[in-house]
Amino acid sequence: MMKPMMKPPVRSEAGIALPVMLIILAVMLVSSIYLLKSSNTTTLTASNLAYDSAQSRAVDYGLHQGYQWLRATSLSKKALLDTNVGTGGYNASYDTTLSVRAPGFWAGSRIVTVANQRVEYVIHRMCDRPLPYNDKNNSCVQTSDNPSAKGAPLALGASMAITTARYADVPRVHYLITARMNGARGGNVVNQMVVLIGG
Repeated sequence: MMKPMMKPPVRSEAGIALPVMLIILAVMLVSSIYLLKSSNTTTLTASNLAYDSAQSRAVDYGLHQGYQWLRATSLSKKALLDTNVGTGGYNASYDTTLSVRAPGFWAGSRIVTVANQRVEYVIHRMCDRPLPYNDKNNSCVQTSDNPSAKGAPLALGASMAITTARYADVPRVHYLITARMNGARGGNVVNQMVVLIGG
């Protein structure tokens, strides 16, 4: 008679596949959460950059308004630039101890509205006092053209040493236009521009 075939003993399973799959699923879950957060961060960053750009353009409009006032006044009533003009947002002197954060820096400023946003600008003539730029008691930041650029080179043997300022033409006085805006989201933008106008 034949012996019945014996079944091989059943080996007990170690169950390693289930924990490995659970670890893989946990890693996939964490990485998907990170990717979602990363895409939200990218969207917020792009949104903030667009907002800052819009604010900067609005503040540039304030600079432009200040420039237009300064140009019109220099063409029509230049003597007015020797005194403070509050209605134009103009100060005939510049206190170098004040920063744009100091309230005194914005004394006499003017406010314009751009797309329902409030932009403030102020113009400072870069002089010590509200006097004419060429007054002996006043000191102003001035620039002039280089005489050699106009075809008048320094004569052979002449010295470049000078004890007083020599200008080729009427010097150009420096004016600093500063504009700022406090944004709705707490962002603040301050832009500045220097304008040179002949004395």
